[in-house]
Amino acid sequence: MRILYSHRIQSRDGQSVHVEELVAALRALGHEVVVVGPGFYEHSGFGGESALVARLRRLLPGAVGELAELAYNFPAYRRLARACEALRPDLIYERYNLYYLAGAWLARRRGIRFFLEVNGPLAEERTKHGGLQLRALARRCEASVWRAADLALPVTAVLRERLLRVGVRPERARVVPNGVVLERFVPRQEALAGEAEAPVLGFVGFVRDWHGLDTVIRGMAAQPGMRVTFTVVGEGPAKPALQALAAELGVAERVRFVGLVAHETVPATVSAFDIALQPRSVDYASPLKIFDYMAAGRAIVAPDQPNIREVLEDGRTALLFDPARPEAMWEAVARLLADPQLRRRLGQAARAELEARDYTWRGNAARIVTWAGEAVS
Repeated sequence: MRILYSHRIQSRDGQSVHVEELVAALRALGHEVVVVGPGFYEHSGFGGESALVARLRRLLPGAVGELAELAYNFPAYRRLARACEALRPDLIYERYNLYYLAGAWLARRRGIRFFLEVNGPLAEERTKHGGLQLRALARRCEASVWRAADLALPVTAVLRERLLRVGVRPERARVVPNGVVLERFVPRQEALAGEAEAPVLGFVGFVRDWHGLDTVIRGMAAQPGMRVTFTVVGEGPAKPALQALAAELGVAERVRFVGLVAHETVPATVSAFDIALQPRSVDYASPLKIFDYMAAGRAIVAPDQPNIREVLEDGRTALLFDPARPEAMWEAVARLLADPQLRRRLGQAARAELEARDYTWRGNAARIVTWAGEAVS
């Protein structure tokens, strides 16, 4: 199958992991994939972003910047059309981005099947966090692209409900959660007694305020006699404040900020954790880190909410805590710190669940290709 993969990602972060892993999986299955996206993306390293785009976002008034995003569709369409002429694709596969309409336009004009991967309700996200100005226009653009897809692929059932509410037909919305390359992860055995070093709490991801890492640091400070360290892998705007908080509370020597690591080293990094943390999550997300934690066979602590329960089961593959109770996460952590056998059992069950449900990029690619074949035929 020939697949034209369209995206508008400007930065190398968790989004790029999803793009690159899925494209690699599709190619490994023998399909021809041509990726078309912003020029900067092709030449940046992990964690990088376009300085020009960042500067324009700072300088342009909000509404003007959003109109510029819409105007980007015209050069994007020309690039996609040129790639389409060369490839003659059976499928246009697009990673949804707000105000990005080029793939839907091209698919409709050329009569090509159009699959849309939806990782979040971006009009809602940017209204809350990005100061979205043209809100009514953004919502209309979002809904029209979602409805234009022959198949919309939200990452959770919670997100699928949002698509249905704006008119996406149920048979055109199928959940495809995130995944891993399972072969990269070799779970280590959990020590049952006499650990030589303090247990390690761990977090992998871009460090932002809404991830709730401050609750972990405050929990450590409230338990000064407890042997535990905390490793934070990643960069982000919340990192300086977290470092200052750790110093203020007297736990800086037990909190290690590793910074960015190459994606290929993530499996070994996660395998060094004793307890893997997802302190907070938006209610529709499919957090990449949870699948990494499962593949590494780590004991997981995560919030008890519907999107997380789509993947994890409290007491069997993780300990899930009530996100409405600030102390609940640390209670779950303390329980695992005191019980290495429970850590081992949860980690093994999480790995087995991931394998049984095929939460892998190769599995996702195979499902997408099967559905595309059905749509084309």
